[in-house]
Amino acid sequence: MAPLPSGGLMRRAAAGLARRLISLLADSGGVYGAPVVLLVGGGDNGGDALFAGATLARRGAVVRAVAGVQDERVHRGGLTALTAAGGRLVELGDVRERPALVVDGLLGIGGHGGLRPDGARLAQAAEAWRADGSLVVAVDLPSGVEPDTGEVTGSAVTADLTVAFGSYKVGLLVGEGALRAGLVEVVDIGLDFAEPPALRLVTADAVRGWWPHPGPTDDKYTRGVVGLASGSEQYPGAAILSTGGALSGPSGYVRYAGAARDAVRTAHPEVVCSPTVAEAGRVQAWVVGSGLGTDDDAAEAVRRILATDLPVVLDADGLTIVSKRLDWVREREGPTVLTPHDREFERLAGEVGPDRLAAARRAASELGATVLLKGYRTVIAGPDDAPAYVVAAGVPELATAGTGDVLSGVVGSLLAGGLAPAEAAAAGAFVHGTAGRLAAEAGPVVASRVLAHLPDAVRRVALGH
Repeated sequence: MAPLPSGGLMRRAAAGLARRLISLLADSGGVYGAPVVLLVGGGDNGGDALFAGATLARRGAVVRAVAGVQDERVHRGGLTALTAAGGRLVELGDVRERPALVVDGLLGIGGHGGLRPDGARLAQAAEAWRADGSLVVAVDLPSGVEPDTGEVTGSAVTADLTVAFGSYKVGLLVGEGALRAGLVEVVDIGLDFAEPPALRLVTADAVRGWWPHPGPTDDKYTRGVVGLASGSEQYPGAAILSTGGALSGPSGYVRYAGAARDAVRTAHPEVVCSPTVAEAGRVQAWVVGSGLGTDDDAAEAVRRILATDLPVVLDADGLTIVSKRLDWVREREGPTVLTPHDREFERLAGEVGPDRLAAARRAASELGATVLLKGYRTVIAGPDDAPAYVVAAGVPELATAGTGDVLSGVVGSLLAGGLAPAEAAAAGAFVHGTAGRLAAEAGPVVASRVLAHLPDAVRRVALGH
């Protein structure tokens, strides 16, 4: 901010916000005469909203500002600009007409601890207008959302669109904040960031750059061999789903070891099957746990695999087994990727809580592993200080039995193909989420349909076709 003249950053932010508001109004009947309500606090977000509102007013919109603070605390420059353009500061009760747009500028990234009573009253009004058809646009962050965690401790604004300045905020991507933010668009206001980010949003371009591609001299072994110890006589489907996930990854050879080998051979004749881990042959990475059971034989398979220095993906029953033997993970030489949902995480590292990023980081540090914390927004954290990843590609319908088995197979194939653990987890979660989205577009989502859409997801994302 230092090189900018006074107010320069706010003018850039307000101009970017105004452009987006104008485009929304143009799509819904035009700017001229459109009723717009600005909800403003005493900080810079309120100033951004007021300056943007002044631009709308000069184009003929009917702009009214409602303050969530005492009038004298409203941004003076922004209010002066609004009134000069024909807008007005009014009381909430003076707004008689349903607004086409509601602009939330109550709190920004400096706001913590939730909304105060006056702000909460305006958030409730915004929700009522939204239910009646108004579009709600948040300035940088929906008010009431903790910017660094996504936590909501009381009333908060739910936006259809959030216009974020300079970068995403963590609170827009994880926790309840991800549900409150709606569509998020980032406006470039010319900021440079000297520090590395806390969190990186995984994109298709990033996955495409990470994904291993075979060269002209590769063979099935050099592309990577992945081994899977999953499924059982009781749960053969888990073996079919996890090996199917592995087959859609970049590795050139898939080995299966376990009691469901006949079912795997029938479903996937490409997979080489063995009765036990000891007889499976050489691999470059292991996937263990999905549908394996938790008896002594299952525990021995997990122990044997974790005793190697190979990359290992632990899922489902494998997580249950190691939750009572965490030293098996902590003392490993090779990399480990853990793939828990919230209840599995609780057995490994305690309650997730509202700060999902901090929880994943804590578990990764304590266990010396990469943690893929599954959820509406999947968070991946490694045991080092590198930025974490968040995957926003999935859909809520993926919360169904067996989809995690597919995911673990994809991640294991990426590990066998030579990808680093955090990137393997992030890339696997992204293509898996994309497959879930494709399955949801086609009808009800079950794991076998996610698996069926996985090759198309890989084609679209990783191969760019």
